[in-house]
Parts: sequence; structure tokens; C-alpha cells
Amino acid sequence: FTLQYEMSYTNILNMLELSDIPIFSKERSDGHPFVIAGGPCAYNPEPLADIMDFFVIGEAEEAIIEVMNLYKSFKERGEKRRQRFLEEVARIPGVYVPSLYRVSYNDDGTLKDIVPEKNDILNRIQKRAIKDLDSVYYPTDFVVPYMDIVHDRAVLEIFRGCTRGCRFCQAGMIYRPVREKSADRLEKLAKDIIASTGYGEISLASLSTSDYSELKQLTEILTNEFRQCQVGLSLPSLRIDAFSLELAKKVQEIKKSGLTFAPEAGTQRLRDVINKGVTAEDLLSSVKDAFSSGWNTVKLYFMTGLPTETHEDLKGISDLAYAVVDVYRKIHGHTKGLKVNVSTSTFVPKPFTPFQWEAQITLGEIDERQKYLRSLLRKSKNISYSWHDGRLSFLEAVFSRGDRRLGQVLKIAHDKGCKFDGWNDIFSFDKWMTAFNEAGVDPEFFAYRKRTHAEFFPWDIIDPGIDKKFLLRELERSKKAEVTPDCRIRCHDCGINRLKDGDF
Repeated sequence: FTLQYEMSYTNILNMLELSDIPIFSKERSDGHPFVIAGGPCAYNPEPLADIMDFFVIGEAEEAIIEVMNLYKSFKERGEKRRQRFLEEVARIPGVYVPSLYRVSYNDDGTLKDIVPEKNDILNRIQKRAIKDLDSVYYPTDFVVPYMDIVHDRAVLEIFRGCTRGCRFCQAGMIYRPVREKSADRLEKLAKDIIASTGYGEISLASLSTSDYSELKQLTEILTNEFRQCQVGLSLPSLRIDAFSLELAKKVQEIKKSGLTFAPEAGTQRLRDVINKGVTAEDLLSSVKDAFSSGWNTVKLYFMTGLPTETHEDLKGISDLAYAVVDVYRKIHGHTKGLKVNVSTSTFVPKPFTPFQWEAQITLGEIDERQKYLRSLLRKSKNISYSWHDGRLSFLEAVFSRGDRRLGQVLKIAHDKGCKFDGWNDIFSFDKWMTAFNEAGVDPEFFAYRKRTHAEFFPWDIIDPGIDKKFLLRELERSKKAEVTPDCRIRCHDCGINRLKDGDF
């Protein structure tokens, strides 16, 4: 299983049940398959620690081969004991076997420690990372579904990592260091994917697409290559300050799609708190270029509930949206056909970020802030507003910050019918709250509690290559609204060079 989103955890239990595999790892016998997980949510593996046999932490292209080679050797030796394999696989770098570790708690319910049961098991699991992305395997020949799916397009990963250092962003921390694929390699991958799938759109995927050093060259290559067969380019994750008119014109030569920008916060003060590093002028300049080039649809993504957020910051979201409408009006003399889609999600404090010590705002506060924004944004027919369900954000915070006690909650919630929780017509918050109650677990303990600097976290068993001292420095800088420059400009000693020097 790839753990992309905490609210998919009950679907894992559902799939195990449908496969007639016991939910908890301790109930599986030698005849059962091993249940493995990885992905970004595996950086806090503890909520699923009693369910998964083991986790692969970090990038798995190399690690999974080592796991499978061990498994083949295990079979060839005629080994059948499940426990023996788990003890052997735990010695592979990047592999975490929760059953081989003992968990203890303090009297106040906080986690005291996670320690290995045997001396030859690692105290912390260092993430795996790929050095050369050009040489590593990337899928180009895969099943294309007959039905419509969410990401119904070819996906071309252009680089990994991010140097921007946004303080809310887990991916920007755990995927360090930055490593790029060459334009030549990407051209070949794109040709192979389109030839084998027939997709009509290619999405250039990364955490910050416009930071790719060969982006101009790559877009020229791909648009020239696919112009005749009408395969369009999609550029997600564009930074506001890096959007250029030239790039806009290039990607719209074949197919024109909407543009998405993520200011994240409504005022410059709060953008400095989260180290976003862009200004309102950056956004308005970018949309001016886009509107002048023929675009009439823009999506703006923001977060509510960020640390130190005030009503002035919320009003800033509205002010930015109306300013975008004014830019369009000045260019065209009217706003006919213009669509400005404003979307907000609630801030979730994530592991291995400077804000991992912060608390999430309460459900009441989430509702109040969303209502306030609705009242501000409904004054223009050109602006639409959508928001993420605060109850889902609350549960996301619980499971992103929780420990092993949540395994029992998952089992009870699953038994009560909780699955496909991302679907509004199926999601049942009441069932979840009943499950927490029956398991004797207080969800607010994980979501609403501000952490002390000395607290031991469930995810401290994992070493992502980022030092906690660096995260604490960034937390203190956020309180002063001090911006930390891009790592490409100056190294801020986050600790990733230690990983790079050791494994790269």
C-alpha cells in the first residue's frame, strides 16, 4: 500500500478483509502474505504499526528490490517462519518492522519511547533516497482504465525535492535533497508513455514545477514533439513568482487549461510566517500575464487556521480574489467569462515540519472562518468558493500525529462501516467519534494539543535526514515572521547534507 492520505486508512482495512487477511499483523500466520506500506504518510507509521508487517521509508525503487531478493532467498532456503523473515528484512536500510519495537508511555498519555527489542535492530530508520533519477526505473507501460479517474493523464516526474522551505509543507522537508531528471531522459519517457497509453495530456509533476532548471527547454521539446497529435501539457505546482508570459504561451499552443496558483495565505505577514516567499504583486503580475495571453480561469489555493492567523488574514484572501477580478477588468474592460475559483483547506500540523509542535484550530473555529470567507466572497459572480470539510481535516490531524493506540480505533471504525471517507455521501463523522469513544482514545489529544519542544513524537523513530534543531530554528523564525531564503541561494544546515554525504 502507498500511504498518500490518512483518510484512506480504513480502505486498507477493507481491502485486507476482502482478501481474507487478518487486520492485525500479530494475527497472521506463516501462510499469510506480508502486508507492506510506504509513501509520505509512512513517515509517521505508528497509527498503522499494529496492522502493517513492515514499512519501507523513503524512495523504494532500490529498497523494494532488496526486499524481494531477500524474500526469494528466504523461499529458496525453504524458510517458512514469518517471524524469521521479519527479523531479516528489518536489517535492510529504510525498512521498519513495528512488531520488533517496544512502545512505552508517560503518565500524561504522551509517548515516552520506542525502542528495539533486540540489539541488532536499528534505533532509528533512515529514509532511502535515490541518487540518480535518470537511471532509476520509471513506469511507461501501464494499464489505462476505461472509466474516468481523478488524474486521467500521463504523469511525468521531472524532479524530486524542494528548496523553498515552506514551514507547513511536509513534502518539502521529507523529499529533500533536490534531484532532477535530464530533459533528454524526460523526452524519451514522454514519448514512451504516450505511445503505450494514448493519453491526450502530459502533467509535469514535482513539488514546484517552475523550479525545474530545464523547464523552458523541456516545454519547447514536448510541445514541438506532440503538437501534431494534440497532446497538451499541464503544469501543476507553479510558483506565483516564476510564472512567465513566454511559458504561458508555450503550454497553451496545443490545449489551453486553467491556471492554478497557491498564495496559501491572504496577507504578506502570514505568508512570511509560513515562509511562502511570494507577494501579492507576484500574483497580480502573473495573472495579468495570463489574462493578456487569453486565459479566463484561475484557481487560487489558500489555507485557513495557519499559526498566528487573524481575521485580517482571512479578509486578505478575499481582497486578493477581488484584486484578480480587477486585473481582468482593466485588461478587457469587463469581467464576462472570467472565473476565479478560490479554494481553502484547513492547516494540518504535519510531522517533520517546523509547525509539527503547533495545534490545529478547533472544528468550531474552522466553521466560523469558512462562514466568514463565504460572506466576503459571495459578492462577485466571477468568484466561486469551495472549502475542505473541517471534520476530515480534524481526522487527518489525528492520524498524521497519532500513535499505535489509533490502530484499535481504525478497526472499530472499519467494523462500523467507515470506508471511502473522502466521499461526502459515505463519510460518517459520528461513526468515527463513536469508534474513538469505544477505544478509549481522545482524538483532541492528538489534534488540538500544542507540543513541548522536549516531547518524544511517534515519528521520532524515523530519520528523514532533517535535524530537529533546524525545524526548531524555523519555528522560532516563523514567530518573528522572518523569511528563510531558498536553499539554492544559501545552505541553512537542515541536515540533509549528512544523508547526502553518507548515502549519495
